[in-house]
Amino acid sequence: MWFKSFRMTFACLNTMKSYRYPWTRPYSTSRTTVDSREVKTFLGLAHRWWDEQGAYAPLHSMNDLRVPFIRDNLLKTIANHQPGKPLFGMKILDVGCGGGLLTEPLGRLGASVTGIDPVDENIKTAQHHKSFDPVLDKRIEYRACSLEEIVEETAETFDAVVASEVVEHVLDLETFIQYCCQVLKPGGSLFITTINKTQLSYALGIVFSEQIAGIVPKGTHTWEKFVSPEKLESILESNGLSVQTVVGMIYNPFSGHWHWSENTSLNYAAHALKQEHLAPAEFVLKEETEELQAKASSSPAVPEELKKGL
Repeated sequence: MWFKSFRMTFACLNTMKSYRYPWTRPYSTSRTTVDSREVKTFLGLAHRWWDEQGAYAPLHSMNDLRVPFIRDNLLKTIANHQPGKPLFGMKILDVGCGGGLLTEPLGRLGASVTGIDPVDENIKTAQHHKSFDPVLDKRIEYRACSLEEIVEETAETFDAVVASEVVEHVLDLETFIQYCCQVLKPGGSLFITTINKTQLSYALGIVFSEQIAGIVPKGTHTWEKFVSPEKLESILESNGLSVQTVVGMIYNPFSGHWHWSENTSLNYAAHALKQEHLAPAEFVLKEETEELQAKASSSPAVPEELKKGL
C-alpha cells in the first residue's frame, strides 16, 4: 500500500510540472492591450490635461479620493514611513498616466513613480509639467509606451501598479490584468478605478455626461468596455490577485466633487494584493512528502537507500 501511495504522489508531481499557475504564466507580449481608436481620441485632448476647469476636471477632483485611497492602503503594508514622505522607497507604476495628474501627487508623497502612456503627446505634456518642480523631476520617470512593452524588463519590479480610469479603455482586459500582475512584486498592490457596466452607467456616464452635459468629450467612453466589480474581481483572482477592497465613488457634476459610497453601480475603486509565489497545491505536496518521509522512516520493508532518497 505504501508503494502504491508513493507512485501516485510522484505521478501527481509529474502532472504538476506541466501545469502553470495563472500568476506564473510565461511572458507573452504578442497581444496588445492598446486600442488605436482610443489613442486617437486622447491624442486630440493631450494639451488639455492640466486645465482644471476643462475636459479633465473630474479627474483633477478625483485625486481627493484616489490619492488617499492609494496612500492609506500602501501604508498598511509597511512598518515605518517618513513624515512628509510616507511612500518613500516605494516603486509605483502609473499605467495610462495621461498628463501625470495622478503621477505627480504620488511622487510628492515620496514614491519613485514611473508613468507610462501609449500616446506620445500625453507624455510630452506630463514631462513638461513636472519639469517645473525639481523634486518631482527626480522622482518621476515618464515613458511613451504600452504596458506590454515593458513587462519583461520590469517583471516583479513594482510595489504598486495603478490603473486609474484606464481599464475601460483597453482592448483586452484579461491580458491587461495579467501584465499588471507580472510587473508587481509578490505582495504588491494593484489599484484600479473604473466604471461599472450597468444601465445607470450608460444613462449617466455616456448619455448625460457626454451627450447632454458635456462633462467629458463625446466618444470618451464605450459602454461595452465597462466592467462590473464582480467580473473584475473574477479576473483579478484568476491571475493570483486577492481583492481587498471594492468601494463606490459618486461624482456630483454641480459641485465638481467626488465622494465615497457603498453603491458601486457607477464608478468604483478596487485594491488587490498579489499573492506570494507559493501556491496552495505546493502546501499539499509538502505535507504529502513529509508524511511519506515519516512512513519510510518507520517501515522496515523500505530499503535504506530509498529512505535516504526521500
